[in-house]
Amino acid sequence: MAAGAGRQRFRWLLLLVAAALLLAWAVTGGLSGGAGDAGAPTVARDSTSTSPSTDPSTDPDSGLPLVRLADLPPEAAKTVELIDRGGPFPEDEDDGVFGNRADLLPDQPYGYYREYTVPTPGADTRGARRIVAGEAGELYWTDDHYQSFSRVVRPS
Repeated sequence: MAAGAGRQRFRWLLLLVAAALLLAWAVTGGLSGGAGDAGAPTVARDSTSTSPSTDPSTDPDSGLPLVRLADLPPEAAKTVELIDRGGPFPEDEDDGVFGNRADLLPDQPYGYYREYTVPTPGADTRGARRIVAGEAGELYWTDDHYQSFSRVVRPS
C-alpha cells in the first residue's frame, strides 16, 4: 500500500510542475505568440517607461509609431482638413468623444479626445478607419477600429 501512495504523490507532483510550467509559458507570452510570431503586428509600447524613446520612428510622448499624414490614404488628409475647419462632418458620430477605454493613447481626462471617420472607398458602412484628435491638436490614426494607433505627423 505504501508504494501505491508514493506513486500517487509522484503523479500529483508531476501534474503540479506541468501546471506551473504551462502558467509560466502563458504569462511570458506563449499564448499570444511572443516574439517568434512573425505574422502578428508588433506595436511596442511600454506604458511604465519614464524615459522618452530615442527611436525617430516613435513618438516620444505616446510611445506610438509615427506616420506622416502624406503616407496615409488621401481620405485621411481630407478628414484632417475638416477637423481643422471645424466641420461640417459627413457622419453623425464625427466629433464625438473618444473615451480611450483601452488606454492606447496618452492618459487624458474624459472628453479630451474626439473621433472622426476616414471614409473607406466602396464601403457601405463607416468602416474601421478613424482619426482621433486631442485638444492640444495632436492626431492619431487607426485603420483597425481602435485596435492600434499611430501618431500622425503633419507637414512642417
